[in-house]
This record gives sequence, structure tokens and C-alpha cells, in this order.
Amino acid sequence: MNLSTHENDFYAWTQEQVQLLKTGQHHQIDWHNIAEEIEDMGRSEKRQLESRLEVLIMHLLKWQFQPNLRSRSWQLTIKEQRLRLEKLLQKNPSLQSHLTEAIQEVYPLATISAERETGLSLFPENCLYTFTEILDSEFLPE
Repeated sequence: MNLSTHENDFYAWTQEQVQLLKTGQHHQIDWHNIAEEIEDMGRSEKRQLESRLEVLIMHLLKWQFQPNLRSRSWQLTIKEQRLRLEKLLQKNPSLQSHLTEAIQEVYPLATISAERETGLSLFPENCLYTFTEILDSEFLPE
């Protein structure tokens, strides 16, 4: 087997590592890079959680603080992000334990995005919504 390096052909490297694992050739496996890739995969799932929360919170803020501009588009974005978050949490239930922390981390970014889109600068310093409300398909802030 012609071993590719992790850096010069990632796809070939992954296929070779899979083959080594399946054939029990453990002494040839690139354990260090495999561990790093697995760690990166976990971080990627957490980043996806944070990204979706940020978009969702931004739209909840816009919905609450610009009632005259509420649109079907905002409502659909809120619905879409909730469904995507639900799917992400179903596939990764351990991310539930990071929700409160993630909301606190992304809230300042969500307010910046909301301010950029609305021109308003009156958003509260701390998130007004609980994660239960954020994920509740019936919740729209008034």
C-alpha cells in the first residue's frame, strides 16, 4: 500500500487509514492524525450548534424588536433553524449539555448580526430566551 500523508492527499489518507483499520494493520495506522481528526469532528458538531443558535437568536431578536417588519421569511428561518438544531441534537444528544453555555457564547454575536441587519442598538446585554423557548416550535417573542 502506498501510504499518503495526511497533508498531501487527505482523501487518499482517509481511505488508506480505513483499509488499515479493517485489515487489522494497526502498526501502520497514523494514530496521531486520526485522533486529531476525530477531535476536529467533535468540534465541528459543536460549531454547528453554535452557528445555528446564533442565526436563530438573531431572528428571534429581529422578530421581537421589529414587530412592524415581521415577515414570512423570518418565520421560516426561525422554523428551519429549529428543525436543524433538533436534528443535530437528535444525532448528538450530548450537545444538550452545552446549550446554556453555547447560548451565552453566541448571544453577543447574534446581537451584532441583528444590529447590522436592523440598524437598532437596543438589544439587551443578556439573552432573554431560555434554551427551552429557543427550541420551542411555538415560541415567538412579543
